[in-house]
Amino acid sequence: MHLQESGEMYLESIFVLAKTKGKVRSLDVAEYMGFSKPSVSRAVGLLKNGGFLTADKDGFLELTNLGKEFAQKIYDRHTIITKYLVSIGVDEETASQDACKMEHHISEETFNAFKNQIK
Repeated sequence: MHLQESGEMYLESIFVLAKTKGKVRSLDVAEYMGFSKPSVSRAVGLLKNGGFLTADKDGFLELTNLGKEFAQKIYDRHTIITKYLVSIGVDEETASQDACKMEHHISEETFNAFKNQIK
């Protein structure tokens, strides 16, 4: 199954927020990502329909096993790419911003090479 870059970004954001806040609502995602509430609501609907997340009666979002799998993969890519870029002299903020762009397009082979360099 393949997600578009925006879907991956939403899953990663929900994953990070859940790790730090515990419970996550669409409003939290909107604030974290700097997007409008209607944009987030639309994306949440698509992710729910795709089986990536659920929402309870109080509006709290929870990643499904499939959603967690995708989110963890993107989060790991972001973390490893950021560490790699920092290790070659890129400042942390720039490295994180660049990693956010790269994590969605990098090949598995290149990502594994980055990962091996970090170890």
